[in-house]
Amino acid sequence: MNVKLRVLSIGAMFFAAQHLSAQSDTTKVQNIDEVVVVAYGTQKKSTLTGSNLQVGAKEIENRPISNALQALDGAGAGIQIAASSGQPGDSPAIRIRGAGSFLASNSPLIVVDGVPFSGNLNSINPNDIESLNVLKDAASTSLYGSSAANGVILVTTKRGKKNSSRVTLNSSTGIIGRFVQEYDRVGPKDYYLLTWEAMRNGRLLTAGQTVATANAYATANLITGNLKTNVFNVPDNQLIVDGVFNPNAQLKYNDFDWADAIMGTGLRNEHSISYSGGNDKSTFYSSLNYMKEEGYVIKSDFERMTLRLNATSQVKPWLNLGTSLNGSFSSGSNAVDGENNNAAFVNPYRWTRGMGPIYSPYKHDPITGQRMYDADGNVMYDNGAMRGPDAASGRNVVWETLLNDNITDAYSIQGNVFAEAQILEGLTFRTNGAYNYRGTLNKTYTNTLIGDAIGIGSAARMAYFRRDFTWNQILTYNRSLGDHNFTLMAGHENFEEKYDYLYGYKRQQILEDQFEFDNFVDNSSLSSSFNRRSKEGYFGRANYNYLEKYLLEGSIRWDGSSRFRDEVRWQSFWSAGAGWVISRENFMSGISKIDFLKLRASYGEVGNDNLSSWYAFKSLYGIGYNNGTEAGTILTTVADPDVHWETKAQSDVALEFELFDRRLKGTLEYYNSETRDLLFATKKPLNAGIPGNEVVTNIGAMVNRGYEVTLSADVIRNQNLKWNITAFGSTYENEVTQLEESFINGTKKIEQGKDIYAFYLRTWAGVDPADGQGLFVLDPAKSVLNATDERTVNGQKVTTNLNKALLEYQGSAIPDFFGNVSTTVNFRNWELSAALNYQFGGLIYDTNYANLMTAYPQGGALHTDIFNRWTTPGQITDVPVLNSSYTAGPAAASSRWLIDASYVMLRNATLGYNFNKDIIKSVGISSLKLFVSGENIWMTSKRKGLEPYQSFNGTTTNRYSPSRIVTFGLSTTF
Repeated sequence: MNVKLRVLSIGAMFFAAQHLSAQSDTTKVQNIDEVVVVAYGTQKKSTLTGSNLQVGAKEIENRPISNALQALDGAGAGIQIAASSGQPGDSPAIRIRGAGSFLASNSPLIVVDGVPFSGNLNSINPNDIESLNVLKDAASTSLYGSSAANGVILVTTKRGKKNSSRVTLNSSTGIIGRFVQEYDRVGPKDYYLLTWEAMRNGRLLTAGQTVATANAYATANLITGNLKTNVFNVPDNQLIVDGVFNPNAQLKYNDFDWADAIMGTGLRNEHSISYSGGNDKSTFYSSLNYMKEEGYVIKSDFERMTLRLNATSQVKPWLNLGTSLNGSFSSGSNAVDGENNNAAFVNPYRWTRGMGPIYSPYKHDPITGQRMYDADGNVMYDNGAMRGPDAASGRNVVWETLLNDNITDAYSIQGNVFAEAQILEGLTFRTNGAYNYRGTLNKTYTNTLIGDAIGIGSAARMAYFRRDFTWNQILTYNRSLGDHNFTLMAGHENFEEKYDYLYGYKRQQILEDQFEFDNFVDNSSLSSSFNRRSKEGYFGRANYNYLEKYLLEGSIRWDGSSRFRDEVRWQSFWSAGAGWVISRENFMSGISKIDFLKLRASYGEVGNDNLSSWYAFKSLYGIGYNNGTEAGTILTTVADPDVHWETKAQSDVALEFELFDRRLKGTLEYYNSETRDLLFATKKPLNAGIPGNEVVTNIGAMVNRGYEVTLSADVIRNQNLKWNITAFGSTYENEVTQLEESFINGTKKIEQGKDIYAFYLRTWAGVDPADGQGLFVLDPAKSVLNATDERTVNGQKVTTNLNKALLEYQGSAIPDFFGNVSTTVNFRNWELSAALNYQFGGLIYDTNYANLMTAYPQGGALHTDIFNRWTTPGQITDVPVLNSSYTAGPAAASSRWLIDASYVMLRNATLGYNFNKDIIKSVGISSLKLFVSGENIWMTSKRKGLEPYQSFNGTTTNRYSPSRIVTFGLSTTF
C-alpha cells in the first residue's frame, strides 16, 4: 500500500509542480575561480597558460551514448569528429587541430584518472565520468612528451564527497533508426528503359548497324543478354520495343527494397545505479551500469555491463590512499565493417544501396510472382542466379547476414591505486600504479548454403589480450612568498604493454547449428603472435605567478621508447608559457564592463612514436612460410635503423575575456603547429629485394596553422529564466613543407607545398553537347596531332580519353570553417538544450554516388540524376550519354565526383523537467528529472544520401551510417 501511495504521489507531483515556482539561483554570478584538471594535477583555470577545454558531467549525462568520446562531438573549437558509425558501441575518430602525421597515429592520447589508457573507452560507463579535458597545445600537453603530439584527453571519473550519502538512479529507453537517408534511385520501369537505351546506343557504334537493328538488338538482349530477370508480366522481347515501354506490362511483385529486408528499428535500454558518499576521512563512489543497444541493421547490437568502485581514505594525517577499479563485460553482434570491406558481397550497405531495382531478396514463383516458402513456412531467399553481372550474382546479402555470425566478447579491467604523502609543509609525494587488461574474443561463422563457404561452412576465432602497467612517482612543492606563488613538480613514469594474438580458421562443417571448432574438419589456418613495448620518462614542471596576474610556466620531459634503437631512443620534449591577466591591473579597476581579460602565449615541442610497428627500427622476418614439412621464413620488412620520433613544435596565442557581469565569455586563439622528421615510406628500386619496395624513414615536415573562436552569452539571466547561447568556430590550413619526392595516395597527391588532403584528379570538362561524350581537360604533354579522341569545345582543348586527361589539384577536403552552436534554456522547472554542428567548405569525393552513375547498367542501381543524361544533339547537361561501349571514361576517377562537403546538423537535443524539491522530499527523493533526448536529429547537405562528415580525408565508403537515437528517461537521487 505504501508503494502504491508513493507512486501516486509522484504522478500527482508533476501536475502540482506546474503551479509552483521553481527553486533558482541568484541572478548575480559569483566570481568563483574554476579549478580544472591538467597534466598530473589540477590548477586554477585563470592561471593556465595553455589551451584546456573542459566538458563536465552535465554535458554528458542523459545523452544516449555508449562511448564518452561521443560527447566531444561539437564540444569545442579545434576538435574535429568523424562520427562513429551506426554499429552499436563503435567509437568516433578524433582530430585535435588537424592531422599532424601521415604514417603515425593522429589520435589523441587518452588519460584516465591520471594514467595513460590504451583500452577502448566504451568499457567505461559515461555516467561515471566527472569531466573530460581536451589539452590542445604544447603548454598543456608537453608533460606527456612523446605521446602528446596529437593532443591529450583527460578523463576524470567521479568520486564521493565527505560527510554525505547519495544514491543516483538513471534509467532510459530509446528507439534507434537510420539517420542519413539513402540516395534517390530509379524504379523498375525506368531502370529497364535506361538499360535498353545504353545497349542500343552501344550497338549503334558497331559497323553496319542502323537505329532499327540496334533497337531490335537491345530488345532481344535486354533480359537474356544482360539483366537476366524480367519482373513484369509480358514476354522478355515485348517489354521494350523501339524504346517504348509496353503499356500493358504490370509488376508481378514489388519487394525490391533490400534495405527494408535488412534494416528496421532498434531499441536501446540503459539502467545505472550509483552510491557515493563518505565521512570526514574517507570517500567512496560505486556504480553498476547495464546497457543494451540494438542497431537498425539486423544482427548488430552491443550489450555492456560495468562495475566501478572509487575510494579515497586519509589513513594518517599526512597520508592519503585511494583506488579506482572498473570492470566491464561487453558482447556484440557485428554487422560487416563497411569501411574495411567496402565492396564485399556481405557488406549490407553496399548491396542494399547498389542492387538494381528489379531484383528481390526473396524467391518468387516465376509464373504467379508469389513469394515462395519452404515446408516449414519459412520464406525462401533468392540465390542470385538470375541477376546481371553488377548485381552480386550468386550472392544474397540479406540471407547471408541472417545465416552468418560475427560476435565479439570483450572483458576489461582497469585498476588504479595511489598513495599521497605530505612530507613537509607544501611538499607532497604521490605515486600511482595502474594495471589495464582487455581480453577480446571474436567468433565468426560462415554458412554452408550461400556465399564464401557454400557447401562446406567455416568458422574462425580471433583472440586479443592486452595488458599494460603504468607506475609513476611525482613530487610536488607549493610555496607562496608574499604575492609570489610557486609550484614545482618532478616525476618519473614507467609504462609497459604486452599484446597476445591468436587466430584459428577451420572449414568443412559436420553438423548444423554447431559452430565450435570441433564441428569442423579442415584446420585451414592457425597462427599466433606476441608483442611488447615499453616507455620510460622523467619530467618536471615549474609554475609561477605574481598576484595571479603575471603567469609563467615551463615543463620538460625526457622520454625513451622501445620502438627505436638505443642511440636515438631518448629525446627531450618541453614547453614554456606566459600569461597576463590584464583585468587584475589597477588601471582596469574602473572599467566595470570587463570582468576578466587574459592574454596568454606558449611554445613547445612534443612527440609521436605511435607507429604501426612496435619494432620500427628492426628489419623483420615472417615465419610460417613452410613448404610442406620443411620450415620456411621470408623477409617481410626492411627498416631504417635510425628511424625516430616525429616532433611537433607548437606555438599558441590566445585572448580570453569575460564581459558585462560575465554574461559574455569568449576566447580568440591562433596556433601554429609544425611536425618535423615526418615519417614517410620512401620508394626503393624493384631490384633491391625490399618487400613492398619501400622503407619508412624520417624525411618530411608538415604545418597546421589556424584560428579558433569561442563565444558564450547569457542572453537572459533572471530567477525564472536563463538562456545561454554558445558558439565555436575553427579554421585551419595544412601544408607539407618538406618532402623529397611526391607520390600518389588514392585520390590525393602528397607533394611539398600542398596539403595532405588535397585532391589530385583528372579535370572533368563536362559533356560535349554534340554527341554526349564525357570530356576531360586535355593534358598538353599528351596531345597527339589529328587524334580522334581530342577536340575543342567552347574554345577549350579537351579529350574523351581518360589516359590523356590533365591531372591536377582540385581543392582540399579541409573545410573552410567548422564548429558548433548550442543553446540551453532553463525556465522554472523546465530545461531545454540543443546543439548544431556545421561545416562550410571543403570537398568530398563521393564514390558511392559515382557507383550509381554508370553509363551501362548491368544490374547495379542508378541514381535519379541519370535522368539528366545526354539524349539529343545540342543538349546542355552534365551527365554523359548512356552507352554500353563507352563506360570507362565517364566512370573514371575525376573532379566529376567531388562535391561541396558543407552541412548543418542538429546533433543532439534534450528536453527535461525537474520536479520541485519541496514536493518530492516528502517521499524521500532529493531530485527527480524526466527527459527526452535525441542524437542525430536532422541534417542538410549538398546531396541526399551523402554523409559529409564520414572521414577527415574527404572520401566515402559503404559503411554503417550513423543512427538516429531518441530516448526517454528519468534521473533521480535519494
